Amino acid sequence: MLAYWLFFMSGLAVGALYALGGVGLVILNRATGVLNFAYGAIGALGAMVAWQLLDWGYPEPIAWLASIGLGSVLSSGFGRFVAPGLAHREPVVKAVATLGLAIALLGLMNLLWVTTPRKLTLSTDALSVSLFGMRITGTRLLALGTGIVMTFAMGLFLTGTRLGLMMRALADNRRVASLLGVPIMKVETIAWSVSGALAGFTGLLFGDLVRLDPTVLTFIVIPVIATTVIGRMKSIPVTFGGGLFIGVFESMLALYPPVGQFRVAAPFVVAIAMLMWLQRGRYLTFAGED
Repeated sequence: MLAYWLFFMSGLAVGALYALGGVGLVILNRATGVLNFAYGAIGALGAMVAWQLLDWGYPEPIAWLASIGLGSVLSSGFGRFVAPGLAHREPVVKAVATLGLAIALLGLMNLLWVTTPRKLTLSTDALSVSLFGMRITGTRLLALGTGIVMTFAMGLFLTGTRLGLMMRALADNRRVASLLGVPIMKVETIAWSVSGALAGFTGLLFGDLVRLDPTVLTFIVIPVIATTVIGRMKSIPVTFGGGLFIGVFESMLALYPPVGQFRVAAPFVVAIAMLMWLQRGRYLTFAGED
């Protein structure tokens, strides 16, 4: 029973980070219409820079600020100088452009940091608690708590603030929003900046929870995108719930050796199942027509 509880809590923490990443992607998509495949690479670079600063002896708060700030600067730079040229292109072209950024960042990281075992250990022990005889690390609690807080905060931001309403207006119709006086460049840059900051934060926690490896952290974007599919690129609460479910499902599969080796496919399985569920009405309609 203890093993089940341990894997459940571990999956909940990882799922919260999936969800937090999904929230960052949804915010960006709702404001710009871009699906950012570079999200994981931005977070990975932030985590690697944080590790390097800690290795050089800098205080940990500096490493946290560097990871989050670098993520924000990289993302907003792309949104300010590259994304506007793609504003009227097809969504797939925008996505491929972010994929190019991801590959470039991954290449840079492999050039700067030779692939050797590294460990990023954050000083979160003060947040650790013991529950049912099991120690829950501060990083896991921080991941879960931050995910919950940011989900509610971003939901309120989009629905209850002027800037959030302008982002929603851009998502509905960019041309009409421009005619209504929405400062498109400013709003989009802010969206890219917020999304990048979340990427830097999630990358840092992933580096502590999972593994500090540029390639591994870069491809974290795959399950993160799966959470946005569950939320249909619109709903932040559903995206958060989907991230938690994927994390727990993926973790619990490790308890069953016959299928445990395939648990990396869990995000795809959950996302496909969700898509089929959402489309069930159409299938019934087509069947009735036949």
